This record gives sequence, structure tokens and C-alpha cells, in this order.
Amino acid sequence: MQLTFSYWEQQTFFSTYDVIIIGSGIVGLNAALHLKIEKPSLKIAIVERGILPSGASTKNAGFACFGSVSELMNDIKTNGEETVYRLVEKRVLGLKTLRNHLGDQAISYEQYGGYELFLEDDQAIQEASFSAIHYLNKLLKPIFGAPAIFTDSSDKITDFGFQKTRGLIFNRFEGQIDTGKMMQALMLKVRSLGVEIFNQCEVQAFEREDLVSIRTSIGVFKSKKVIFATNAFTSQLLPEAEILPGRGQVLVTEPIPDLKFKGTFHYDEGYYYFRNIDGRILLGGGRNLNFKAEESFDLEITQPVQERLELLLSEVIYPHKNIRIDYRWSGIMGFGEDLAPLIIKIDDSIYLAAKCNGMGVALGSLTGKEVAELVLNDI
Repeated sequence: MQLTFSYWEQQTFFSTYDVIIIGSGIVGLNAALHLKIEKPSLKIAIVERGILPSGASTKNAGFACFGSVSELMNDIKTNGEETVYRLVEKRVLGLKTLRNHLGDQAISYEQYGGYELFLEDDQAIQEASFSAIHYLNKLLKPIFGAPAIFTDSSDKITDFGFQKTRGLIFNRFEGQIDTGKMMQALMLKVRSLGVEIFNQCEVQAFEREDLVSIRTSIGVFKSKKVIFATNAFTSQLLPEAEILPGRGQVLVTEPIPDLKFKGTFHYDEGYYYFRNIDGRILLGGGRNLNFKAEESFDLEITQPVQERLELLLSEVIYPHKNIRIDYRWSGIMGFGEDLAPLIIKIDDSIYLAAKCNGMGVALGSLTGKEVAELVLNDI
């Protein structure tokens, strides 16, 4: 059925916008926030195809992190020291920007620190990672202003109750947030500044004319500038964008009265991750079991990945105890060969900000701000 709108609706909600942002995730909301802070008179709308953001913004694990030792060393090997240094710098600045905008209480930020886990079969990678601690501490010291970013904390293995574990590297600067509270706070803040958010409004096509005409499932919008903040889904609207989807699957246990650890934990170069949340264990990852299968836009959960997560839970993290899984879900991240987010001006009216490579919490605020600056330079 074709929707019809009143005169008032068309004049108020479907008149021309200065900027329309496609995607109401971390990047899109932060782009709107920065635009409104810098130029409050701008008329801005965000269109979102889901009732909530459709990718990973409300589905991520809530890690306020910048990379484990093995992950950073692998990235340096592939992309070079300077590239990784600049990327860590962006991640740290992005987290600072997020916390400054919303405040730690609004996002339930806790800095319990983070750990990298090495299992019994990981001797080679453990030795290489422990050997790299001094190098990374020296390299990243200017970013953190402290000499001891990573330290050997293997003496905590028994206290945490882990089994089949041979080593732990601690990172005292890592934290965790409540993803739902973060997104709610962002939405409330941009709405308070006068930004319209249209949910369940899927973009079907767009045309560049004097204005950009955006045809959606609820009607046609017109705007002078358009920001695509659609992350993994960008290629569905801009096929030339080389961004691949990557599904991240997660589970959360029932409450555990005797849970012995607090903090964020990484395993297998960051492909597995877990943390405490409300007295429960949140555990996710497993994309590397079959990269091609997890290169999907489908939000389903799959048996091979869920079984691997449960095995890690029962044999290593919380061993020899029956535990119920209360929640399971997946989110879709955006990946590309280049580690840095893709922030570009496509033409005089179209801009793109996407591809945080699984680091949306850390990079999303800064990515949104940077694409907003591109737009402001042209207004």
C-alpha cells in the first residue's frame, strides 16, 4: 500500500534537508552530533532501515579497546609500524571523544583493564607476544603517556579460574561499556539537538540532481548533502565501495554468582573475546573458523561457531560446570584490506564513512566527526 502524507507532514518532515545521513549507527549518529554542534542551524535527518541500527552498533560486545599484542604485531607485519601507530592513535582518540560526548556514567564505562589469553597449544605465539611487550610499550608510549601499557599477568590465571591457559598479558588502559546505553544516549543527544531519525525507512535508490533525491520504503527525501554511514551494507547502495561484511556471533550466559574475573579478554589474535557483564559472561567471535561463511549479511547464528564458543566457555573460561546460555545473537561488521576507516567525499553531494574493521566502538565517534568535517568544508 502506497503511504500518503498530510500537508503538515510533507512540509515538516519531507521538505529539503541540508544533510541526510543514511544509517543510525555509531558513525551516523556521531556525524549528526558533530554537524549540529558546529552548525546548529543545519536541518539534518537520519534514515535507518531497521527499528534499531541494522549492523553492529547495538550488537557489539562493548569493548573499549585498541588491539591485543598479537593482533597489533600481526597488523604491523602486514601494514607497517607507522600505519598501526596512527590507527591506535585514532582508536584511543575515538574512545576519548565518545566518553567526552556522553560521559562515563551514561555508557557504563568501566576500566577494569584487558587481557590477552594464551592456551596450552599457543607456545610459539605466546613467546613471540611476550617478547614484543617491550617493543610495543616503547612504540605506543607517546599515545598513552605511560611506559607500561602491556605487562605479564600470568600469575592471575588461577585466580580467574581459567584452565588450559599458559599465559596472560594485561593492558591497563582497556575498558568496557554498555552498548545499549551508549546508543540510547547518542540517539537522545542528537534528537535533543533537533535531528530527525526515521526508523524502518529503507533506502531503495538515490539520484543526484540539483538535490539528492532519496527514495525510501516510506517516501522520498531530498537533501543538499548525503552521508552514507552504512558500514558493511555500503556495497548494497554503492557497489563501488570495497567493503565486505563480517558476521560476529555472540552468546551471554546466565548470571554466575561466583564469577571470578572482571575485564575484557582477547584470544587468538582477537578473533575470540569475552568479558563480564552484569555478573554474566559475554563471549563472542569465531569468524575465523570459516571467513567465507561469515562474510554474510544474514544475522542468523550458526551451529559451528556457537559450538566453538561453548567449547571455549566450558573447557577454558568456566570449566567443568553446567551453565545455561540465556542470549545468542550476531552483528554485521564492515571489513577491508586497509585497516583505517573509509572516509571519503565521492562527489559534491555524496560522502562515505564506513569500514571500522571490527573496532566501531573505538573508531565510530572519530569517524563520524571526520566525515562531518568534510561536509562542513563544503557548506
